[in-house]
Amino acid sequence: MKVIAIILIIVGILGIFLGLMMVGDIGIAALIGATASLLSGIGFLKLDKTIKVIKG
Repeated sequence: MKVIAIILIIVGILGIFLGLMMVGDIGIAALIGATASLLSGIGFLKLDKTIKVIKG
C-alpha cells in the first residue's frame, strides 16, 4: 500500500507541474486530476500508518 501511495504522490506532483503549463479547460482538468491523485496518495499513506498501529 505504501508503494501505491508514493506512486500517486509522484504522479500528482508531476501532474500539477504539467497542468500549470497547459492552457484553457484542459489545464484546469489536469490540475483537478493531479490534485485528486496527490490527496489520494496522502490518504493511502495515512491509512497505511493507521493499519500498522492497529495491527500492533
